[in-house]
Amino acid sequence: MPNSKKIMIVEDDSFVLDIYQTKLSQEGYTVIEARNGVEAMKKLEKEKPDLLLLDIVMPYMDGIEVLKKIRERADLKNMPVILLTNLSQKEEINVGLGLGASDYLIKSHFTPSEVMEKIKIYLPGKKAEENKN
Repeated sequence: MPNSKKIMIVEDDSFVLDIYQTKLSQEGYTVIEARNGVEAMKKLEKEKPDLLLLDIVMPYMDGIEVLKKIRERADLKNMPVILLTNLSQKEEINVGLGLGASDYLIKSHFTPSEVMEKIKIYLPGKKAEENKN
C-alpha cells in the first residue's frame, strides 16, 4: 500500500507482537517490528514511523529509556508514542506520561481492537478507506 502510514511495534513477547502486527496490517498500516529497545533505536536511524507502540519491560533497553532517547532527538521528538505494557502502577504511568508518551495502555485492559481505536486518535484519517473522495 503506497500511502500507508508506518507504525513501529517494540515488543519482546512474540505472541503479542504477532497479534498487533496482524491487526495493524489488516488495518492498512505498514508495520516495523523491534523486539527490544536497542533494536528499536537502530531501526529508528533508518525508519521514521508515524507512531510508536512501545512496551516498557524488555531486555537490553526498556521502553522508558527508549522514550527518553526519542524525546531527545529533534527528528523524533513529536512522534506519537503509545506505551502498551503490563505495568499498571500509578508511578509507572506518571513516569511514561511525564516523559511525553501520548497514551499509556495496560495490555490486560485493552483488546487489540480497542488499541486500534487509540491509534486512530493519534493518526486520524490515515487509513486508506478514510482517504476516499
